[in-house]
Amino acid sequence: MSSITCQVMLVNRGPMTRHTAATPVGTLLRAWRERRRWSQLELSNQAEVSTRHLSFVETGRAVPSREMVLRLAEHLDVPLRDRNGLLIAAGHAPGYPESDLDSARLEAVRAAVSRVLAAYEPYPAVLVDRAWNIVDGNTGVALLTRGTAPELLAAPANALRISLHPDGMAPRIVNLGQWRTHLLDRLSRQAANGGDAELRALHAELDGYPAPDRSDGGPDLGDLAVPLRLRHDGGVLSFISTVTTFGAPLDVTMDELAVESFLPADDETAAALHAHRARTASAS
Repeated sequence: MSSITCQVMLVNRGPMTRHTAATPVGTLLRAWRERRRWSQLELSNQAEVSTRHLSFVETGRAVPSREMVLRLAEHLDVPLRDRNGLLIAAGHAPGYPESDLDSARLEAVRAAVSRVLAAYEPYPAVLVDRAWNIVDGNTGVALLTRGTAPELLAAPANALRISLHPDGMAPRIVNLGQWRTHLLDRLSRQAANGGDAELRALHAELDGYPAPDRSDGGPDLGDLAVPLRLRHDGGVLSFISTVTTFGAPLDVTMDELAVESFLPADDETAAALHAHRARTASAS
């Protein structure tokens, strides 16, 4: 797989589960239900389980079967890593493997990602894991990260850290206040949705970075999405971002991968990106 710089390498993923068997499965299930803001009645109706039995599971008076754990986790939209944690807490074996991205098992995934990243050229696109660590990227990303301190690009390079760090992209972002709010809000929702301590720690770090002296205002009423406006060669490039994930994954690694792409928000930006690719190709 290509990389955005020679310094960005495949990152190490975390352990199979963020939980230990020391936490009762009922406690974990209740936490996920409350995180989704569902009552026991709502979950029991959705999962076709009696409210009485669900209550017994949550209080530890009943041990759920493997099938019950997976059924409840499916309806609660629990990430695969945490489904394994629920299974282990209930005394069952993990149900989803966590394959290395370089393994033969994920060869088709690597090929698909490579095609997606190449298809976005000359528009920047990166492959990230659940903590926004960069796993791969296309050549267009170099335009975004121009001027970034080398230590921020060293593995495991984090896309959000690069964006908001004062030695990263932040000095070039015209609407830094707006973009910073967008990224922190998104990360906060992601951390709350998954109960992920690593994401909460990342949010605290990013929130501690210097903020703009003055607000650059809220979204322009003419914008369809929060844009990234970046100073470049005396002008301003404008992007809108999209995030693409795999549908119905059955592997933890695959479940946690996403491609974030930056598409031109105007004709000037598109022209600048095509010109940049042409210059890069002629220089190589």
